[in-house]
Amino acid sequence: MIQSMTGYGKSVLQLPTKKISIEVKSLNSKNLDLNTRMPSLYREKELEIRKLIASKLERGKVDFSLYMEITGEETSTQINKTVVKQYIKQLRDVVNTGDETELLKMAIRLPDAVTTERDEMDEDEWEAIAAEINTALDKIQQYRLDEGKSLESEFFDRVKNISDLLDEVIAMDPERIEGVRERLHKGVAELKEKVDENRFEQELVFYIEKFDITEEKVRLKNHLDYFVSALNSDDSNGKKLGFISQEMGREINTIGSKSNYAPMQKLVVQMKDELEKIKEQLLNVL
Repeated sequence: MIQSMTGYGKSVLQLPTKKISIEVKSLNSKNLDLNTRMPSLYREKELEIRKLIASKLERGKVDFSLYMEITGEETSTQINKTVVKQYIKQLRDVVNTGDETELLKMAIRLPDAVTTERDEMDEDEWEAIAAEINTALDKIQQYRLDEGKSLESEFFDRVKNISDLLDEVIAMDPERIEGVRERLHKGVAELKEKVDENRFEQELVFYIEKFDITEEKVRLKNHLDYFVSALNSDDSNGKKLGFISQEMGREINTIGSKSNYAPMQKLVVQMKDELEKIKEQLLNVL
């Protein structure tokens, strides 16, 4: 079953003094392009998080965000009272105001007025967060699977359309060959020259063989069957499907260049249109 590279997953964890929100978003990309955002407290776990995301999402442009909101009374930020008092004392000498509130506002903005102590990460807390990251990744994987089902349905429809058009090409081919034969006979007749019939038939056979599309019809049918088989496989391989679609395109283009018959070329144009829609959607397949 195929998966889309577009997805979104979110999970929220409430701890005793903080709330952790985890978001994972992904879009299509040739390889894994991972961007992470998280508080400095958890930066030491970034490599572990990256490995986990790479193992589960494999490919795509992925944005991972971990937000922390303090909900308890504890805080790691402290006012340096001694420094603030010294600032206020000095400000009185240079600022012509007796408003202590204004002096405090100015002092608190000056360097070292506020200090932040670095928290140490608790391993039990991290285990709970890691489990929540897995939950968010499970959600984005399910999102990708759901999107993949929609893409899969469209691919089956497009392949069926190309297959039906190919059947029309096959049914039309004898008429096309006969048309080529008649045009050649007519052209020779207009020359009003006597020709060697045996030599003419040999040249006619050679000419018609140049426009024969039997191999292209067989190969295109095989590529369509292979594409459907790949869609029905257990894994999701957008690159493989892309390679098959390229081969389909080669056969369709060759049929178009060899057809030399307007009604058949119209069918080829329709096949190309269906194939382009497949290729466009394949860019989003994992």
